Order: sequence, then C-alpha cells, then structure tokens
Amino acid sequence: MSAGVATRTVAEDLPTLPADKATLEGLGAALFFDENLSRNRNQACATCHAPEAGFADPRPNGLDGPAGRAASLGDDDSSIGDRNAPTASYAAFSPKFHRDREGHFVGGQFHDGREPDLEGQAGGPPLNPIEMGMPDKASVVERLKENEEYLNGFRLLYGADVFEEPDRAYRAMTEAIAAFERTDFFSPFDSRYDRYLRGEVEFTPDEELGRTLFFSQQFTNCNLCHQLRQRPGMEKETFTNYQYFNIGVPVNKALRAANGKGQGFVDHGLLENGAVDDPVEDGKYKTSTLRNVAVTAPYMHNGVFNDLETVIRFYNKYNSRAKSAAVNPETGEPWGEPEVTATIDMKKLTEGPALDDRRIKALVAFLKTLTDQRYEHLLDD
Repeated sequence: MSAGVATRTVAEDLPTLPADKATLEGLGAALFFDENLSRNRNQACATCHAPEAGFADPRPNGLDGPAGRAASLGDDDSSIGDRNAPTASYAAFSPKFHRDREGHFVGGQFHDGREPDLEGQAGGPPLNPIEMGMPDKASVVERLKENEEYLNGFRLLYGADVFEEPDRAYRAMTEAIAAFERTDFFSPFDSRYDRYLRGEVEFTPDEELGRTLFFSQQFTNCNLCHQLRQRPGMEKETFTNYQYFNIGVPVNKALRAANGKGQGFVDHGLLENGAVDDPVEDGKYKTSTLRNVAVTAPYMHNGVFNDLETVIRFYNKYNSRAKSAAVNPETGEPWGEPEVTATIDMKKLTEGPALDDRRIKALVAFLKTLTDQRYEHLLDD
C-alpha cells in the first residue's frame, strides 16, 4: 500500500487520519485501509467498516429484500455471512469479555463477544474464509513484508526481528489496528446529543420528548440495556451496557436462503463463544451501541430490519395489544419466529407500557441526535 491511499479512501469531511507510520496509531491507520491484506487484494477492514458510513458496511451485497445489505460480501465477491457487520465506531469502549459481579457476561467484540478485545477482533477477518480469506497468519505477514513502509514501521516499533516469527508479526499488526481504533477518529463524541449536553444546541420538541422517554424509568425500558452511565446526561455515554440478551429477533429467512445456511440452521448467539457453555445464554447477543444508529442500517445481529422505526415497533409489540403491532411494517406480515425462544427476556421486554405513534417517532428523533456531526448529512429529514 502506497502512502496516501488511506486519505483518498475517506470522505473529505472526516477528521484527519494519523499519518505517521512510525507511531502505532499511524501504522494501524494504514493497515485498516489496506486491501492487500485480503486474498484477492480487494478488501480491507474499512470495506465492511467504512468511515464515511458510520463504520458500518454501506455496500449492496447483490440480494433483494430483507437480505440486501444484511450481511457483507466476502473478498471473493460471492460469500455472504450470517450476521450484520457491527459498527466499529465507539467499539474501543467495550470492556474485555468477562462476567460481572452479578454473573452476567459483559463486553468483548463481535455480536457474541468471542474475541475479548480489539486486538483479537482485528485478527479475525483476515483469516475468515468468507471475509478477507487469507489462509494463515504467515500469508498475511508475507503481504506485510511487501510494503517497505510496513517493514520500517514494524521494525521501529517492535524490533528488527519482529518478522522472524509470523505469530509475533501478526500480533503486532492487530495491536496497531486496535491502537488506531482507539483514537478519536472512531469516537469523536460530537453528536447533536453531545452538543446539547454542552449547551450548544437546543432539542426540538420531538427530540426532547424522545430523550425523556428514552431515559424514563416509567414510560420505556430503553435504558435498561442502552445506558452505561448511572445517570442520563453524563458525558461519553455509549448507549449500551455491553450485556447480552435474547430479545426474540426474527430469523432473516431471505439471508439464510442466500448464504446457504438453510432454514434449519440455528445461530446460538453467545453460545457460539467458546468461553460460554451454559444453555441459559442460548440465543443472546451483545447490546449494540446506539451511537450513529440512525445511519448504520440494517438493524439487529442479522440485519433483518431496514428502518429504525421498525426496530422500535418491534420492541413495542411486546406491550401493545393493537392488531397493527403484530405486523412488521416493512413486510406487512407477522414479525416471524426467533431462532431461540426459551431464553427471551420477557421481563425486560414487557416492563414498559405500549407506545403510541407520536412517542415512537419521538424516540426515532432522539436516536438521530446520537449521530456524529460528520454523518448528520446522511440523516433522513
């Protein structure tokens, strides 16, 4: 990868990338945008986590309906996974995968927390056969050695002998990418919400109603899972407690038909994590950050919903007795069955009252205020 490729890849309104490859962050920035680290030299970290699209995957995958964009195309331009690529924005704030004092699993990376930290996450996609498709770590390291700037940067940061052991060089690569992901480039905290907290903007009536509802202990249960700080209004809120829940998300049947998994396949969520074997965790997924949620559709771990309002209406179905609440507005059909029913957290899902249309739309308005300033031009009116 030649100098300057990264800056050409990013939209002009994004912050300046760390460019000095003699620093860990600068080296990580170059690696994050380097397509040469995939088998066919056509896919980088930034392909599925595009900075100009909220660090989600904006590409069409060639499928129609609820499968379109639900999961990313691999380096071979034909392989399609079974889960939606989560945003990499604010990913650095997820704690390492662990159990908390109450015994709940918390943190980690990916929807099932199978990698404990950003370094582990960065090392996964290059070796995944349906993602970047490289056969092994040594092959990735050989690609690194093709680049003179990488040779100089790695040796300066990790020692002259860093490339003598492929595992060591590969680990150094993941550390550099993780260092880049921990910079403000991924987590600027400059959304309309942040500016509201600083007294720089005023919310509209709908935004203010949505904010009140979101943090309410009486009218919604949003903050039970989507609030990290103890009190609303605290700075650097990431809008997730990083815990795992089964909320009964419907199977994305169209995606299953397209990727060959078939209708009998079951994604067991947290149980797919090798560190977890308790069946009580079956079908649970990590609570995602709501930062940039309005510009990172489609939604849920399998990308089954395309519209943010649909997501709120899905939650509302647990509390509303209206006939319309039983229907997915995107399909005109009933919501569909989840893969795992035994562990659905009905207690949390049914704690709030049903919401009328005005309150649903107010919540959408508030969630749009969580959009980083550089993406506000992507918001729907």
